[in-house]
Amino acid sequence: MRERYDDRPHTGSPRAPRHRGSGRTAAPPRRRRALRRLLLLVLSALLLTPPGVCLWADIRLNREVDLGGIPDRPPRGTGTNYLIVGSDSREGLSSRARRELHTGTAEGRRTDSMILLHTGAHGTTMVSLPRDSWVVLPPYTEPETGKRHGPAPDKLNAAFSIGGPELLVRTVERNTGLRIDHYAEIGFRGFVDLVDGVGGVRLCLDRDIRDEKSGANLRKGCHDRHGAQALAFVRQRHQERRGDLGRTRNQQRFLAALADKVSQRDVLLDPSRIYPAARDALETLVVDEDMELWDLVRLLRAMKSVSAPGSGARVNVPVAAVGVRTTKGSAIRWDREKARELFTALRNDRPPARR
Repeated sequence: MRERYDDRPHTGSPRAPRHRGSGRTAAPPRRRRALRRLLLLVLSALLLTPPGVCLWADIRLNREVDLGGIPDRPPRGTGTNYLIVGSDSREGLSSRARRELHTGTAEGRRTDSMILLHTGAHGTTMVSLPRDSWVVLPPYTEPETGKRHGPAPDKLNAAFSIGGPELLVRTVERNTGLRIDHYAEIGFRGFVDLVDGVGGVRLCLDRDIRDEKSGANLRKGCHDRHGAQALAFVRQRHQERRGDLGRTRNQQRFLAALADKVSQRDVLLDPSRIYPAARDALETLVVDEDMELWDLVRLLRAMKSVSAPGSGARVNVPVAAVGVRTTKGSAIRWDREKARELFTALRNDRPPARR
């Protein structure tokens, strides 16, 4: 209830309200409102500067993946390994947006792309792991039923749909021998909004691409690809001669180009662009518990570095066969010997052999 005041002397009546823990009388309401407005202006100005955006973004990071709780991990190598996952989460997308983006109606999260990024003294290596790779899943327990499963062959993307990021990381570590230091995952909505937030990404195509399933309708030549077009480009595979392997190459190209665009000074130093881009990306970004904002910055720089010729390597995991018939459908079988050579080189922070 608001205090009432009058001009009569106070004899034994309560004194005028004071600030708690202070002997000063309260500031007049008009002055308090002016101070609040000034404080809001200062905070707004701070948030609309790159340092302010960084502070805000660090607070907003969704750190929900516990890599520290994963058992039976390989020893640490030299350098840093990131697992970058593009999930097909439709969270935040309206029914209309799902139709326009050709995302389908499946609920939950599944992997649409997986990239292993290694950084170290010899630069950056970006390795695509096809989602249909035929690998061995480690032992796991179904979270819903408590049923235990031993090691078994399956497609790589099955690890994510069964046990989420933790089982996916365990599966990648088991089949590559590399310890994953950081995990980053972004969904459809975050990807589209991020690309739109930075004003699109320029890509050059040597042919027209039309694909009904992904919605891709892209003209030959160099054009700025905006959110929906970019998503269609990285998802389409039916127009690629090598199918899913061709799609992973497109994903590498686009991620490197996107990182290069985000890192440009006219984006980083323009609050009206970097703030919306960061906000939209964080809506569906999931990272590990130990991920700091500067780890994301280093990841961005590493992705950018492979966009320039000679400054990094973009490779697919070596493949022995495509379209292999399995109990889980058509799959991709790695060339185990060459794959082992690749992952051994990365573990020892050596550049991969050129093939």
